[in-house]
Amino acid sequence: MKKQFLLGCFLSYTFVLYGQKANFSSSYRRHSDSLFFVLKSNLETAKKGFSPILQAKGHLALGEFYRTTGVYSEAMEQFKTSLELLGPIPKDTLYLSLNNSIGKVHLSLNRFELAEQYFLESVNLSNVLGNTKGLAVSKGLLGVSYEKEGRYLEALEYQKESLSLFQTLKNSKGIAVANENIGSIYEDLEQYERAHDYFLKSYGYLKGKGIWQEANVLNNLGDVYRKSGDYSNAMAYTENAMDVALKIRDNHQLESAHKDLSKTYALTEDFRQAHYHLLEAEKFHKAWLEDQNTNQLNVLHTIYDTNKKESQIELLKEQNKTNRANQNVLWVALFAVLAIFTVIYIYLTKKRKAKLKIQEYKQRVLKAELEKKEMEEKNLQEQVQLKTATLSRYSLHLSQKNKILLELSKTLKNIVARRNTDFSFKLRELVGEIDFNLQQEDEWDEFMNFFKEIHPEFIKKLSSLSQNSLSPSELRLGMLLRLNLSSKEIASILRVTPDSVRVARYRLRKKLPIDQKEELVHFMVDL
Repeated sequence: MKKQFLLGCFLSYTFVLYGQKANFSSSYRRHSDSLFFVLKSNLETAKKGFSPILQAKGHLALGEFYRTTGVYSEAMEQFKTSLELLGPIPKDTLYLSLNNSIGKVHLSLNRFELAEQYFLESVNLSNVLGNTKGLAVSKGLLGVSYEKEGRYLEALEYQKESLSLFQTLKNSKGIAVANENIGSIYEDLEQYERAHDYFLKSYGYLKGKGIWQEANVLNNLGDVYRKSGDYSNAMAYTENAMDVALKIRDNHQLESAHKDLSKTYALTEDFRQAHYHLLEAEKFHKAWLEDQNTNQLNVLHTIYDTNKKESQIELLKEQNKTNRANQNVLWVALFAVLAIFTVIYIYLTKKRKAKLKIQEYKQRVLKAELEKKEMEEKNLQEQVQLKTATLSRYSLHLSQKNKILLELSKTLKNIVARRNTDFSFKLRELVGEIDFNLQQEDEWDEFMNFFKEIHPEFIKKLSSLSQNSLSPSELRLGMLLRLNLSSKEIASILRVTPDSVRVARYRLRKKLPIDQKEELVHFMVDL
């Protein structure tokens, strides 16, 4: 039994080291069920021996079986159990193999970052342990991950380091794999001469082996020749790959060979042969998928049957205990449900009350803010009304003052005209002082300030609407019209005749875009 266990572990380790791009051969598929039961039996034997290391190896071997069949979830469960068993044990080569296996699962699922974490940990552990072979394998796997991720320079660096280590160990299989991986990277970089050299080196180690890696490297050589334009060599190598694949009945390699031949014939414009090989590639692709799916279904079915039987045994053992405990569990569950509902009810009631209080508080705050805004608006309206009234009173005062001053000036001028020698000098002084006061602009400045406070945008809007620039006197006329004053009142304020005001209004109207039927006063009020 111990020999069988070690055999299973050896097969699993072989998959770890050389299964980077492998698919199952037909012979392996035929014996997958028996291999599963051997691995399962070995694991059960290891569990009876109470050896954590042997149990960890058993879970690793079974996990590798699941991984190579594509049942990744079951593989990860086995690897996880193996890691737990190795937890307190110092890390060694077994931990190294397990780490690489977990990384391969992530690599198969294109989880490159996770895969690289495990592979880098394996590299570090290999350096600590001084394990050259483990270091070569880990660096090769890391290079494969970087290549798939498109990080070709890093991939090339690790693959060359892996190749150097395998050469030191004189490990022919490792050298072949590393050379092929380096050739694949150079092919991705379109450096076909270098790719050809490395593929040829790899083929030197694999030639005549009759394994899928031989067919694969032949296909790669055919690819390089085709991409380099050497179609005759491309066909020759691809046909050799197809012969090897036929001997080992590897549908995946047959699909690749026919697909490459189709591309080569298409480039030589032999479209009939290209079409034929394309159809053949599709046929072998379907066969490969069917084999893969059938194999996975068989493995899953075997796992299901095994687990079902084990579950039934455990179920029978626990059934009596369960029956005795069911009643107590039901009472406890009922009490727990009632307690939970009570707590939820109390919680929801408190939450609802708290929510109502918050809503009431928010409503009071909103009401207070609304009242405050209403008061502010009312105060602003009162201020506007007060300033408007003040401006109107000021305009009337200005009009009356100018009217009185004009009349007084006219009267005094008549007295002066009579040449009264007794008062002529004093009257001239008085007339001069009155005329001087009439010419002062201080009251106009004060009027402008009042007007801008009440109508801040009026002058700017009026100026922008004018086709020509407006003079200061036209702007004053516009402001007085905005206050809805009559022509006589405006004439008195501006110290001109009503006829002059009418002429000024006509000129101002011509400069503004006013409809003929619209009143100038209405236009000013609407601005």
